[in-house]
Amino acid sequence: MPEMNPETHVIDFRAAEQLLAARDPRGAVKLLDSVIAAHPENTAARLLRARAFFAAAQLRPAELEFELVLEREPDNAFAHFALARTFERAGRSEQATRHFRLAAALDPNPEYLQAARFDDRP
Repeated sequence: MPEMNPETHVIDFRAAEQLLAARDPRGAVKLLDSVIAAHPENTAARLLRARAFFAAAQLRPAELEFELVLEREPDNAFAHFALARTFERAGRSEQATRHFRLAAALDPNPEYLQAARFDDRP
């Protein structure tokens, strides 16, 4: 096994991004596991792993990672949006709506605003 160092972790992170883009979320998770083991405080790696879990339909691990990101960065609109999508996919619409609205309140991105459905009843 090659020696792991910070440069290797950056390479693995970038490779994981490419794997996720190429629709290989499980491969991305595998690479990110070692990056996160070495750098558990790395929120970007955790966010990428959460996205990979979501893409692999591993909703509970995705939820846990998105929540961890939000503990560290409560104003991360994308993480709120992605967590909402995770809840939506799991059939938990009330929790999804809450996070869609938080995302839209933090960032008036048209996709976030549409998902927040502010025109609908609470």
